[in-house]
Amino acid sequence: MIFSHISDTHLGLIQYGLEERENDMYSAFNESVDISIKDHVDFVIFAGDIFHVPNPSGMAIIQMANALKRLKQSQIESFFVLGEHDISRIRSTPIPYVYHNLEYARYVGHGRPVIHKDVMIAGFDKIRKGEMPEYYDRFSQVDKAAKDHRGHKILVMHQGISEINKFAGEIGSADLPKNFTYYAMGHLHDHTLKQFSHLSGPVAYPGSTEMTTSEGIKESQKGFYEVDISGNEAVPNWIRLDTRPQMSQKTEFDHLERTVSEVLEKISKLSKKPIVEIKISGDSIESDIVQNQMARLAPHTLHYVWRLTQNNDGNSSVLLDRPASIDDELIRLAANCLGKSDLASFAIKDLLPLLSANRTDEAGQMIMERFEQFKGTK
Repeated sequence: MIFSHISDTHLGLIQYGLEERENDMYSAFNESVDISIKDHVDFVIFAGDIFHVPNPSGMAIIQMANALKRLKQSQIESFFVLGEHDISRIRSTPIPYVYHNLEYARYVGHGRPVIHKDVMIAGFDKIRKGEMPEYYDRFSQVDKAAKDHRGHKILVMHQGISEINKFAGEIGSADLPKNFTYYAMGHLHDHTLKQFSHLSGPVAYPGSTEMTTSEGIKESQKGFYEVDISGNEAVPNWIRLDTRPQMSQKTEFDHLERTVSEVLEKISKLSKKPIVEIKISGDSIESDIVQNQMARLAPHTLHYVWRLTQNNDGNSSVLLDRPASIDDELIRLAANCLGKSDLASFAIKDLLPLLSANRTDEAGQMIMERFEQFKGTK
Protein backbone atom coordinates (compact mmCIF):
# COMPACT_ATOMS: atom_id res chain seq x y z
CA MET A 1 0.00 0.00 0.00
CA ILE A 2 1.29 3.47 -0.94
CA PHE A 3 -0.03 6.95 -0.16
CA SER A 4 1.01 10.47 -1.17
CA HIS A 5 1.90 13.15 1.36
CA ILE A 6 1.54 16.64 -0.15
CA SER A 7 1.73 19.94 1.71
CA ASP A 8 1.94 23.72 1.44
CA THR A 9 0.53 24.02 -2.07
CA HIS A 10 -0.46 27.68 -1.48
CA LEU A 11 -2.90 27.70 -4.36
CA GLY A 12 -3.79 31.23 -5.49
CA LEU A 13 -0.45 32.84 -4.64
CA ILE A 14 0.37 35.46 -7.28
CA GLN A 15 4.05 36.05 -6.64
CA TYR A 16 5.51 39.33 -7.94
CA GLY A 17 2.04 40.11 -9.31
CA LEU A 18 2.70 37.73 -12.21
CA GLU A 19 0.00 35.46 -13.63
CA GLU A 20 2.77 33.05 -14.67
CA ARG A 21 3.70 32.54 -11.02
CA GLU A 22 0.08 31.82 -10.10
CA ASN A 23 0.03 29.22 -12.87
CA ASP A 24 3.33 27.81 -11.57
CA MET A 25 1.64 27.07 -8.24
CA TYR A 26 -1.19 25.26 -10.01
CA SER A 27 1.18 23.38 -12.31
CA ALA A 28 3.32 21.99 -9.48
CA PHE A 29 0.24 21.02 -7.48
CA ASN A 30 -1.41 19.29 -10.44
CA GLU A 31 1.83 17.47 -11.24
CA SER A 32 1.90 16.02 -7.72
CA VAL A 33 -1.69 14.82 -8.13
CA ASP A 34 -1.07 13.42 -11.63
CA ILE A 35 1.99 11.48 -10.44
CA SER A 36 -0.03 10.10 -7.54
CA ILE A 37 -2.71 8.88 -9.95
CA LYS A 38 -0.13 7.43 -12.35
CA ASP A 39 1.56 5.57 -9.49
CA HIS A 40 -1.79 4.18 -8.28
CA VAL A 41 -1.45 5.41 -4.71
CA ASP A 42 -4.16 4.21 -2.34
CA PHE A 43 -4.89 7.64 -0.84
CA VAL A 44 -3.53 11.19 -0.59
CA ILE A 45 -2.90 13.36 2.48
CA PHE A 46 -2.83 17.17 2.21
CA ALA A 47 -1.05 18.53 5.30
CA GLY A 48 -2.30 22.12 5.32
CA ASP A 49 -1.85 25.51 3.63
CA ILE A 50 -3.87 24.26 0.69
CA PHE A 51 -4.60 27.87 -0.25
CA HIS A 52 -2.43 30.95 0.16
CA VAL A 53 -5.21 32.99 1.77
CA PRO A 54 -8.41 32.00 3.61
CA ASN A 55 -10.56 33.67 0.92
CA PRO A 56 -8.96 32.25 -2.24
CA SER A 57 -9.86 33.18 -5.80
CA GLY A 58 -12.38 31.20 -7.78
CA MET A 59 -9.56 29.84 -9.93
CA ALA A 60 -7.73 28.47 -6.88
CA ILE A 61 -10.92 26.85 -5.57
CA ILE A 62 -11.60 25.23 -8.95
CA GLN A 63 -8.02 23.95 -9.28
CA MET A 64 -8.35 22.11 -5.98
CA ALA A 65 -11.83 20.83 -6.83
CA ASN A 66 -10.71 19.48 -10.22
CA ALA A 67 -7.73 17.72 -8.65
CA LEU A 68 -9.89 16.07 -6.00
CA LYS A 69 -12.35 15.06 -8.71
CA ARG A 70 -9.57 13.39 -10.70
CA LEU A 71 -8.49 11.50 -7.59
CA LYS A 72 -12.07 10.39 -6.93
CA GLN A 73 -12.48 9.20 -10.50
CA SER A 74 -9.35 7.08 -9.97
CA GLN A 75 -10.82 5.63 -6.74
CA ILE A 76 -8.23 7.48 -4.65
CA GLU A 77 -9.48 8.99 -1.39
CA SER A 78 -7.92 12.14 0.04
CA PHE A 79 -7.66 13.56 3.55
CA PHE A 80 -6.72 17.06 4.72
CA VAL A 81 -6.05 19.36 7.66
CA LEU A 82 -5.92 23.16 7.66
CA GLY A 83 -2.83 25.36 7.89
CA GLU A 84 -2.73 28.95 9.10
CA HIS A 85 -3.19 30.21 5.53
CA ASP A 86 -6.46 28.28 5.27
CA ILE A 87 -7.97 29.65 8.49
CA SER A 88 -9.61 33.05 8.82
CA ARG A 89 -9.32 34.60 12.27
CA ILE A 90 -12.72 36.19 11.74
CA ARG A 91 -15.32 33.52 12.47
CA SER A 92 -16.14 31.88 9.15
CA THR A 93 -16.28 28.47 7.52
CA PRO A 94 -12.95 27.57 5.89
CA ILE A 95 -13.24 27.03 2.14
CA PRO A 96 -11.76 23.50 2.21
CA TYR A 97 -14.76 22.34 4.27
CA VAL A 98 -16.74 22.52 1.02
CA TYR A 99 -14.76 19.58 -0.36
CA HIS A 100 -15.56 17.56 2.76
CA ASN A 101 -19.25 18.36 2.54
CA LEU A 102 -19.33 17.37 -1.14
CA GLU A 103 -17.44 14.16 -0.25
CA TYR A 104 -14.56 15.04 -2.58
CA ALA A 105 -12.12 14.76 0.35
CA ARG A 106 -12.29 14.00 4.04
CA TYR A 107 -11.45 16.54 6.72
CA VAL A 108 -9.40 15.05 9.60
CA GLY A 109 -8.20 18.18 11.40
CA HIS A 110 -10.54 17.72 14.37
CA GLY A 111 -8.31 15.17 16.10
CA ARG A 112 -10.77 12.27 15.82
CA PRO A 113 -9.24 9.20 14.14
CA VAL A 114 -10.73 7.72 10.98
CA ILE A 115 -9.99 4.28 9.54
CA HIS A 116 -9.28 3.83 5.83
CA LYS A 117 -8.24 0.43 4.47
CA ASP A 118 -7.07 -0.62 7.96
CA VAL A 119 -4.97 2.56 8.24
CA MET A 120 -5.75 4.92 11.13
CA ILE A 121 -5.52 8.60 10.15
CA ALA A 122 -5.77 11.37 12.73
CA GLY A 123 -4.98 15.04 12.31
CA PHE A 124 -4.98 18.47 13.88
CA ASP A 125 -5.35 21.86 12.21
CA LYS A 126 -2.65 24.46 12.79
CA ILE A 127 -2.30 25.14 16.52
CA ARG A 128 -0.84 28.41 17.75
CA LYS A 129 2.08 28.01 20.12
CA GLY A 130 0.20 29.65 22.99
CA GLU A 131 -2.70 27.24 22.52
CA MET A 132 -0.55 24.11 22.52
CA PRO A 133 -1.03 23.18 26.23
CA GLU A 134 -4.78 22.94 25.60
CA TYR A 135 -4.14 20.07 23.18
CA TYR A 136 -1.97 17.78 25.29
CA ASP A 137 -4.98 15.84 26.63
CA ARG A 138 -6.24 15.39 23.06
CA PHE A 139 -2.79 14.20 21.99
CA SER A 140 -2.92 11.65 24.81
CA GLN A 141 -6.34 10.40 23.72
CA VAL A 142 -5.36 10.00 20.08
CA ASP A 143 -2.09 8.36 21.12
CA LYS A 144 -4.03 5.72 23.08
CA ALA A 145 -6.18 5.04 20.01
CA ALA A 146 -3.01 4.65 17.92
CA LYS A 147 -1.50 2.24 20.45
CA ASP A 148 -4.62 0.06 20.30
CA HIS A 149 -4.76 0.02 16.47
CA ARG A 150 -2.95 -2.91 14.87
CA GLY A 151 -2.39 -1.43 11.42
CA HIS A 152 -0.47 1.65 10.37
CA LYS A 153 -1.20 4.92 12.15
CA ILE A 154 -0.67 8.31 10.45
CA LEU A 155 -0.69 11.63 12.30
CA VAL A 156 -1.28 14.72 10.11
CA MET A 157 -0.25 18.11 11.51
CA HIS A 158 0.67 21.55 10.22
CA GLN A 159 3.26 22.49 12.85
CA GLY A 160 6.93 23.30 13.14
CA ILE A 161 9.04 20.92 15.23
CA SER A 162 11.55 22.90 17.31
CA GLU A 163 14.38 20.36 16.86
CA ILE A 164 14.04 20.74 13.08
CA ASN A 165 13.58 24.52 12.95
CA LYS A 166 14.11 26.43 16.19
CA PHE A 167 12.58 29.63 14.84
CA ALA A 168 9.46 28.11 13.28
CA GLY A 169 8.97 25.40 15.90
CA GLU A 170 5.80 25.51 17.98
CA ILE A 171 6.14 22.05 19.52
CA GLY A 172 8.91 19.68 20.55
CA SER A 173 9.08 16.15 19.23
CA ALA A 174 8.68 14.82 22.79
CA ASP A 175 5.23 16.43 22.95
CA LEU A 176 3.94 14.52 19.93
CA PRO A 177 1.85 11.36 20.35
CA LYS A 178 4.33 8.50 20.44
CA ASN A 179 2.59 5.58 18.74
CA PHE A 180 2.21 6.66 15.12
CA THR A 181 4.12 4.91 12.35
CA TYR A 182 4.25 8.06 10.18
CA TYR A 183 4.03 11.78 10.98
CA ALA A 184 2.72 13.63 7.91
CA MET A 185 3.76 17.20 8.61
CA GLY A 186 3.24 20.52 6.89
CA HIS A 187 4.35 24.13 7.50
CA LEU A 188 8.13 23.98 6.88
CA HIS A 189 8.83 24.65 3.20
CA ASP A 190 12.07 22.66 2.88
CA HIS A 191 11.69 18.89 2.64
CA THR A 192 12.98 17.11 5.73
CA LEU A 193 12.87 13.55 7.03
CA LYS A 194 13.89 12.78 10.61
CA GLN A 195 13.55 9.81 12.93
CA PHE A 196 13.34 10.38 16.69
CA SER A 197 14.08 7.47 19.02
CA HIS A 198 11.01 8.21 21.17
CA LEU A 199 8.59 8.16 18.22
CA SER A 200 7.36 5.04 16.43
CA GLY A 201 7.81 6.41 12.92
CA PRO A 202 9.55 9.09 10.84
CA VAL A 203 8.63 12.77 10.98
CA ALA A 204 8.34 13.96 7.37
CA TYR A 205 8.00 17.41 5.81
CA PRO A 206 7.61 17.23 2.02
CA GLY A 207 8.12 20.99 1.77
CA SER A 208 6.10 23.36 -0.38
CA THR A 209 5.30 22.24 -3.92
CA GLU A 210 6.59 25.56 -5.35
CA MET A 211 8.72 28.41 -4.06
CA THR A 212 6.73 30.97 -2.07
CA THR A 213 7.42 34.60 -1.18
CA SER A 214 8.67 33.81 2.34
CA GLU A 215 11.44 31.60 0.95
CA GLY A 216 13.19 34.36 -0.97
CA ILE A 217 15.00 33.57 -4.23
CA LYS A 218 17.32 30.57 -4.18
CA GLU A 219 18.08 27.32 -5.93
CA SER A 220 15.77 24.75 -4.44
CA GLN A 221 14.11 21.46 -5.31
CA LYS A 222 10.40 21.01 -4.63
CA GLY A 223 8.31 17.86 -4.35
CA PHE A 224 6.24 15.52 -2.20
CA TYR A 225 6.44 12.10 -0.59
CA GLU A 226 5.05 8.79 -1.72
CA VAL A 227 5.06 6.55 1.35
CA ASP A 228 5.15 2.76 1.17
CA ILE A 229 3.34 1.16 4.12
CA SER A 230 3.22 -2.37 2.71
CA GLY A 231 5.52 -3.57 5.51
CA ASN A 232 5.68 -2.88 9.22
CA GLU A 233 7.48 0.43 8.73
CA ALA A 234 6.57 3.51 6.71
CA VAL A 235 9.14 4.08 3.93
CA PRO A 236 8.94 7.59 2.38
CA ASN A 237 10.21 8.29 -1.13
CA TRP A 238 10.60 11.96 -2.01
CA ILE A 239 9.58 12.83 -5.58
CA ARG A 240 10.88 15.98 -7.23
CA LEU A 241 8.50 18.22 -9.18
CA ASP A 242 9.31 20.16 -12.36
CA THR A 243 9.23 23.69 -10.95
CA ARG A 244 10.51 26.98 -12.37
CA PRO A 245 14.27 27.42 -11.78
CA GLN A 246 15.46 30.13 -9.40
CA MET A 247 18.96 31.33 -8.59
CA SER A 248 20.70 33.93 -6.46
CA GLN A 249 24.19 35.15 -7.40
CA LYS A 250 26.66 37.33 -5.50
CA THR A 251 29.13 39.58 -7.26
CA GLU A 252 31.36 42.62 -6.88
CA PHE A 253 30.27 45.70 -8.82
CA ASP A 254 33.55 45.62 -10.81
CA HIS A 255 32.69 42.08 -11.97
CA LEU A 256 28.99 42.68 -12.66
CA GLU A 257 29.23 42.54 -16.48
CA ARG A 258 31.06 39.21 -16.34
CA THR A 259 28.61 37.83 -13.75
CA VAL A 260 25.59 38.76 -15.86
CA SER A 261 27.19 37.07 -18.87
CA GLU A 262 27.80 33.92 -16.82
CA VAL A 263 24.20 33.91 -15.60
CA LEU A 264 22.93 34.33 -19.17
CA GLU A 265 25.07 31.40 -20.28
CA LYS A 266 23.73 29.27 -17.45
CA ILE A 267 20.05 30.05 -17.98
CA SER A 268 20.28 29.61 -21.76
CA LYS A 269 20.13 25.86 -21.14
CA LEU A 270 16.89 26.02 -19.13
CA SER A 271 13.51 25.02 -20.52
CA LYS A 272 11.64 27.58 -18.40
CA LYS A 273 12.49 31.24 -17.94
CA PRO A 274 13.97 31.46 -14.42
CA ILE A 275 13.72 33.89 -11.54
CA VAL A 276 17.09 35.52 -10.86
CA GLU A 277 18.50 37.61 -8.03
CA ILE A 278 21.92 39.25 -8.10
CA LYS A 279 23.46 40.73 -4.94
CA ILE A 280 26.00 43.42 -5.72
CA SER A 281 28.66 44.67 -3.33
CA GLY A 282 31.36 47.33 -3.73
CA ASP A 283 32.45 50.74 -2.54
CA SER A 284 31.44 52.87 -5.54
CA ILE A 285 28.37 51.41 -7.18
CA GLU A 286 26.88 53.32 -10.11
CA SER A 287 23.18 52.60 -10.41
CA ASP A 288 23.01 53.50 -14.13
CA ILE A 289 25.60 50.87 -14.96
CA VAL A 290 23.80 48.34 -12.77
CA GLN A 291 20.49 49.06 -14.50
CA ASN A 292 22.01 48.65 -17.95
CA GLN A 293 23.68 45.37 -17.08
CA MET A 294 20.62 43.92 -15.35
CA ALA A 295 18.44 44.88 -18.32
CA ARG A 296 20.32 42.24 -20.31
CA LEU A 297 18.48 39.63 -18.24
CA ALA A 298 14.99 40.91 -19.04
CA PRO A 299 14.30 38.91 -22.26
CA HIS A 300 15.60 35.70 -20.72
CA THR A 301 13.98 35.68 -17.26
CA LEU A 302 10.45 35.69 -15.93
CA HIS A 303 11.49 37.99 -13.11
CA TYR A 304 14.80 39.43 -11.97
CA VAL A 305 15.88 41.61 -9.08
CA TRP A 306 19.14 43.13 -7.91
CA ARG A 307 20.10 44.13 -4.40
CA LEU A 308 22.92 46.34 -3.19
CA THR A 309 24.92 45.09 -0.21
CA GLN A 310 26.84 47.53 1.93
CA ASN A 311 30.22 46.72 3.40
CA ASN A 312 30.65 46.83 7.17
CA ASP A 313 33.83 47.84 8.96
CA GLY A 314 34.73 44.16 9.03
CA ASN A 315 34.74 44.21 5.22
CA SER A 316 31.72 41.87 5.07
CA SER A 317 28.38 42.43 3.44
CA VAL A 318 25.18 42.83 5.44
CA LEU A 319 23.36 40.56 3.00
CA LEU A 320 26.00 37.89 2.48
CA ASP A 321 24.66 35.84 5.39
CA ARG A 322 21.06 36.08 4.30
CA PRO A 323 18.99 33.43 6.09
CA ALA A 324 17.44 30.56 4.15
CA SER A 325 14.01 31.65 5.38
CA ILE A 326 13.07 35.30 5.68
CA ASP A 327 10.31 34.40 8.16
CA ASP A 328 12.82 32.68 10.45
CA GLU A 329 15.09 35.72 10.47
CA LEU A 330 12.17 38.08 11.13
CA ILE A 331 11.08 35.93 14.07
CA ARG A 332 14.63 35.92 15.44
CA LEU A 333 14.90 39.72 15.21
CA ALA A 334 11.44 40.22 16.70
CA ALA A 335 12.31 37.87 19.58
CA ASN A 336 15.39 39.97 20.33
CA CYS A 337 13.22 43.12 20.46
CA LEU A 338 10.22 41.70 22.35
CA GLY A 339 12.11 39.38 24.62
CA LYS A 340 9.67 36.49 24.11
CA SER A 341 9.64 33.97 21.27
CA ASP A 342 5.88 33.38 21.46
CA LEU A 343 5.14 37.11 21.04
CA ALA A 344 7.61 37.28 18.16
CA SER A 345 5.95 34.33 16.44
CA PHE A 346 2.52 35.89 16.96
CA ALA A 347 3.66 39.22 15.50
CA ILE A 348 5.42 37.77 12.43
CA LYS A 349 3.34 34.70 11.60
CA ASP A 350 -0.14 35.89 12.55
CA LEU A 351 -0.31 39.70 12.50
CA LEU A 352 2.17 40.66 9.78
CA PRO A 353 0.50 38.70 6.90
CA LEU A 354 -2.89 40.22 7.72
CA LEU A 355 -1.59 43.78 8.06
CA SER A 356 0.46 43.44 4.87
CA ALA A 357 -2.74 42.48 3.03
CA ASN A 358 -4.62 45.40 4.65
CA ARG A 359 -6.91 42.93 6.46
CA THR A 360 -7.09 45.13 9.55
CA ASP A 361 -10.42 43.75 10.79
CA GLU A 362 -9.01 40.24 11.00
CA ALA A 363 -5.84 41.55 12.66
CA GLY A 364 -7.91 43.40 15.25
CA GLN A 365 -9.99 40.30 15.92
CA MET A 366 -6.83 38.26 16.38
CA ILE A 367 -5.42 40.79 18.87
CA MET A 368 -8.65 40.67 20.87
CA GLU A 369 -8.55 36.87 20.90
CA ARG A 370 -4.95 36.96 22.11
CA PHE A 371 -5.89 39.51 24.79
CA GLU A 372 -8.75 37.33 26.05
CA GLN A 373 -6.45 34.32 26.10
CA PHE A 374 -3.86 36.30 28.06
CA LYS A 375 -6.47 37.43 30.60
CA GLY A 376 -7.55 33.83 31.07
CA THR A 377 -4.06 32.85 32.22
CA LYS A 378 -3.96 35.38 35.04
